[in-house]
Amino acid sequence: MLVMDEKEKMSDSVTGSRVLIFYYSFSSQTRGIVSQLSAGIEVGGDHIVCEKIEPLVPLRFPIGTIPSTLRMMITTLFRRPSVPIKPLSDVCFDSYDLIVLAGPTWSYNPSGPVLSLIQRDGPVLFSGRKVIPLISCRGYWWLHLYGLRRLLKVCGATVPNCIVFSHPSSEPWRTVGVFLKLAGKMPEKSCIGRYYPKYGHSRQQQREAFRFGGLISDALKRDSPLSGLNFRTPIALP
Repeated sequence: MLVMDEKEKMSDSVTGSRVLIFYYSFSSQTRGIVSQLSAGIEVGGDHIVCEKIEPLVPLRFPIGTIPSTLRMMITTLFRRPSVPIKPLSDVCFDSYDLIVLAGPTWSYNPSGPVLSLIQRDGPVLFSGRKVIPLISCRGYWWLHLYGLRRLLKVCGATVPNCIVFSHPSSEPWRTVGVFLKLAGKMPEKSCIGRYYPKYGHSRQQQREAFRFGGLISDALKRDSPLSGLNFRTPIALP
């Protein structure tokens, strides 16, 4: 597998499918899921390029204060990218059989860096391509997916399916725990720890991402519809 930030072009002689994965990971949760998904695709003999979406000014996790966390949530609620990103490597503009666009949910919407990528490079990257969104979230992902699918279709992409992984803790503790974690607190060690034992995705979910990668690889080999793959499992969406 090509490592996350490798810029080397793939050889024209490869025989497997070519898959490009864009990802932005604020707290490393999306990165962990993407790593397993790409490994699962590669095991099937396909060739992966993973491109990290990098803000020009690195964003700090945790954000650190409750007011700063609230400001970020309000900004992303109205889909204002306001997160300039670095130029992409040339390999991103090659031809691929599938593109995966991965990132977390910020206030019911795609993250600022993902929005910036679509706004700046979307028509060139996604026109005429198959794109599967991959969403990492605490639970409220429908509006994120709806908006992201619309933006991709405006860019000329086909969106045959989507992958969503939500944090496995139950509500309302999941929302409270994520907010406190972003604000620099330690909810898993606080009075809500019995209801919110861990921030982020579980190892079981990462194993499920690996399995999903295998499903994608098999579908590409068989040239079968990606829309027929079942990613809505109790592990991914507990």
